[in-house]
Amino acid sequence: MLFVADSAKSKIDELRTSQSLEDDFFIRVSVTSGGCSGLSYKMDFDNETQPNDQVFEDKGVKIVTDLKSFLYLCNTTLEFSGGLNGKGFYFNNPNASRECGCGESFAV
Repeated sequence: MLFVADSAKSKIDELRTSQSLEDDFFIRVSVTSGGCSGLSYKMDFDNETQPNDQVFEDKGVKIVTDLKSFLYLCNTTLEFSGGLNGKGFYFNNPNASRECGCGESFAV
C-alpha cells in the first residue's frame, strides 16, 4: 500500500484545480536509478495506466506505480511540507536504509 498524508492531499487538490486536471488524472510515482544515494523518486500527474501498474487510493487520491518501483515503495507515505523552509513533496519511506540530504534519493 502507498499512503497520502493530509498535507500532500491538500497540495495535490490545489495543483489539480490550478492545472484544470480532469478526474481521470492520478499521481504516478516511480523509482529510478540515480541521485547521490543510488535511487531517486519520480512523481507526476498521468492519465494512462500500464499493464503492470499497481493502483492504490488513500484519502481520495489515486496513486499508481509500476511493479518494480512498488518493491521499493511499499508502505511509503507521500507528504508535503510548505513554507520558507519546506521541502515540497517528499516520501516517508520505511524501506530506505539511508537518504541524501535533499531527500530526493535513497538506498535500501
